[in-house]
Amino acid sequence: MKLFKKILIANRGEIAIRIIKSARKLGITTVAIYTDIEKDAFHATQADESYCIGTSDLSDSYLNFDKIIELAKKTNSDAIHPGYGFLAENPKFVEECNKYNITFIGPHKEAVKLMGNKIEARNLIKKIGVPIAEGKTGSKEELLQIAEKNIFPLLVKAAAGGGGKGMRIVRTKEELSEAIDNTTREARSYFGDGTVFVEKFFEEPRHIEIQVLGDNFGNVIHLYERECSIQRRYQKIIEESPSATINQELREEMGRAAVEIAKEVNYNNAGTVEFLVDKDLNFYFLEMNTRIQVEHPVTEMVTGIDLVEQQILVAAGNELKIKQSDVKQTGHAIESRIYAENPANNYAPSPGKIILYNQPKENENLRIDSAINSATTIHPNFDPMISKLVVWEKNRKLAREKTYKALENYIIHGIETNISFLKEIMQEESYIKNDISTTYCDQNTEIIVQNIENEKEDISKHIPLFAYLIYDINKEKLENNEQNTWTEIGFWRPTMQINLKLDENEYSVNINDINKNLYKLEFENTEFELELHTITLNKMRFKLNNSYYNVYISNFYKGHVFVDINNSIFKVSRLDMLGKQTEFFSASAISSGGDSNVALASLHGKIIRINAKEGDKVKKGDILTIIEAMKMENNITATKDAVIKSVEIKVGENVETDQVLFQFEK
Repeated sequence: MKLFKKILIANRGEIAIRIIKSARKLGITTVAIYTDIEKDAFHATQADESYCIGTSDLSDSYLNFDKIIELAKKTNSDAIHPGYGFLAENPKFVEECNKYNITFIGPHKEAVKLMGNKIEARNLIKKIGVPIAEGKTGSKEELLQIAEKNIFPLLVKAAAGGGGKGMRIVRTKEELSEAIDNTTREARSYFGDGTVFVEKFFEEPRHIEIQVLGDNFGNVIHLYERECSIQRRYQKIIEESPSATINQELREEMGRAAVEIAKEVNYNNAGTVEFLVDKDLNFYFLEMNTRIQVEHPVTEMVTGIDLVEQQILVAAGNELKIKQSDVKQTGHAIESRIYAENPANNYAPSPGKIILYNQPKENENLRIDSAINSATTIHPNFDPMISKLVVWEKNRKLAREKTYKALENYIIHGIETNISFLKEIMQEESYIKNDISTTYCDQNTEIIVQNIENEKEDISKHIPLFAYLIYDINKEKLENNEQNTWTEIGFWRPTMQINLKLDENEYSVNINDINKNLYKLEFENTEFELELHTITLNKMRFKLNNSYYNVYISNFYKGHVFVDINNSIFKVSRLDMLGKQTEFFSASAISSGGDSNVALASLHGKIIRINAKEGDKVKKGDILTIIEAMKMENNITATKDAVIKSVEIKVGENVETDQVLFQFEK
């Protein structure tokens, strides 16, 4: 068996760690790269060697051909694995690797170039007879002509796009011009190619993809399908295998079509052929991703095949030992992507400092591919995905239930995440019945977010307050500190009234008595008895009113803690605290209660477009500026009709949350 001696991983985060694991299993040394703001990055600590490649500006680091190739030569790496994103589907990078006799762990340059360009790929698919939706490319003027045919809705796409980037649905003629401009700009920014095309958009389709694997000897197999219909912003958040949508006959037909496409381009590594499936179970070619996919673990869980290991072996010159007849789907796997984002705010990215991180325990049937392993900072410069939770069970129902329980024990405090959102989907009726499509999130986000808010409101206010107080009383023992809040605020009194703030409201709690693990507490003239069962650092279990509660509590951060009850997170602070613990001002309070004659940044990011200038009259809802954060464009809109007094930003500037962007005339 041929093997590489050393692999440089031209990527970061969870996929870098994933590659390290398969390389280590094969006895191959790994080299990681990181930027100047990632010195303690988890992936850098896991590799055998790690090097700072440049600044957080992607053109200076993860997208810099010259630096990566030079480092590969310097470290005597005989191969480079690109992971996904960044340089994974860049034919020029493949060419550079070939130039210096460094093996690119992926398909050959011609396949990357052909299938990476949607227009050329579509021409190939038409030639071999696989079903495809009609589309059009050309100049902006030529694309606008399609509006005259009145075949809305349309999908405007970046020709060199992938991963949901550079895509917009257009439903009216009036929207098309701006959509073409925005997609062209986004395509140039992300892919270095501003070419776009327009095609018919299918309402409520299923997104089903086929995993393929080829070698350098003409062998190509498929590893069946993944259902990827649960998406937001055209990016997947839940994937599963097998698909509950298609029957065995269609499964085999789509598999054959995917293999036929791969063979047509002499495909020689792992790749994915993506299809749309309509309500009548007709399928249409969408695109081919010439790389390992984010969602590859669900295929690994149901087939038992290590796809990254196969990538490495094939690239090293080995023939595929797996035959099509060897590939079986066993059981059911579901992957949930954990993102630093706020579903209640149009999935806006939520970079920042994680102050408590606790993930479920992994086992043979529960896997977590994570970019982190402890509380850390999520930077706004990169993709907002934190990790992937993948479970396997005998059937979809059991896999869904296991996912729900695992998400209950996935705790992240300090930033917004989509954990509660994913958990809610697992018990949402249409998902259970597989009544889903790529528009699922568009149709259900508001309902799901409201359900999450209702669940939080159903938790009586005294429960997180009591949890905080009991934990705080015992924190001294847990942290081995000589002082805590109780020694700071004075001597013990027979009855103590503690004033607290829960989210934005103030309350009082009386501590009437403590007898070992029994606490008598009074809230709003009602006395409660709380029995503490167990308590460890950041976690406790207690009994209250014949109900048991498992609670996670973060350490103090900016004057408050987070109290987590069934994934409902409350912010609690003491109003009698001293010193640095009182130095806290809520960003949300500044945003909502500050000067209404300013527009503030709602997130960290870079200004990529400014639509208003001094003296302009704007209406409520007008897009004032666009902030790029975590590879996403975010619109900042006017909250009222106003006249722009001054513009406080410039294109290319990095802004912080709650920074003033515009001032309005009073």
